[in-house]
Amino acid sequence: MDWLTENKLPVGKWVSSFVDWITDNLGWFFDGIAIGLETMIDGLLWLLQAPHPFVTIAIVAGLAWVLKRSVWFTGFVAAALLLIVNQGYWEETTETLALVLSSAVVCMAVGVPLGVAAAHRPWLYKAMRPVLDLMQTIPTFVYLIPALILFGLGMVPGLIATVIFALPAPIRLTHLGVSSTPKPLIEAGEAFGATGSQLLWKVELPYALPSILAGLTQTIMLSLSMVVIAALVGADGLGVPTLRALNQVNIARGFEVGLAIVLIAIILDRLCRRDDAGPGR
Repeated sequence: MDWLTENKLPVGKWVSSFVDWITDNLGWFFDGIAIGLETMIDGLLWLLQAPHPFVTIAIVAGLAWVLKRSVWFTGFVAAALLLIVNQGYWEETTETLALVLSSAVVCMAVGVPLGVAAAHRPWLYKAMRPVLDLMQTIPTFVYLIPALILFGLGMVPGLIATVIFALPAPIRLTHLGVSSTPKPLIEAGEAFGATGSQLLWKVELPYALPSILAGLTQTIMLSLSMVVIAALVGADGLGVPTLRALNQVNIARGFEVGLAIVLIAIILDRLCRRDDAGPGR
């Protein structure tokens, strides 16, 4: 076995050289991406932090009522957000929400079209499957290193790491929803003279909507699970006090921050979850 170890392939050096080449030749491209993502995050932060917390809480509670028409859920949303304010984690919560919502926007904007394309082209999904498996199984710290090199410290590398981890969910679930559209529905649309784009927008996507919304929910939950990892690369939010509590072995602070993350997860999950089964379900 020694001869095999002594003559190992320089895989790490190849990847390092590739990242160095990207840094030297495509720095302008990644700078543009960083500026765009920072602008989106800053805009969401302004929307969440500019109003008084009570105003933001009232708006979110009103949205909960409009979407769910549940007095219990609306009261829970208001009480949960007031508890977060009471514990002193409102600013960190808004920063985490900005990161999570930005991640959801990017993942859905990329994942849904890729899922639709993969559903219509089986060879594409076969080619994408090992890549998707790799994105979800490779240790997060591995791709944090090139993200730091390409984007520096801050919210952007945290967002990139979150997107890489969460992106497979909307791709897989969109592919599942579109590819499982019953053939009689498609044949009925074709019988009425529907074009390919009309079949997509009026038959396949409405039928796949529950799966797509499930992909959105999964994206949000996976993004929330990355808040501590994002804090390691300079991203603000609830991950920062979590790391401090871990370093100080502060049980009280750790529980408070964990409770805030759980409350945000419950609120976002219920807001995005579809109550009915959807078309064809």
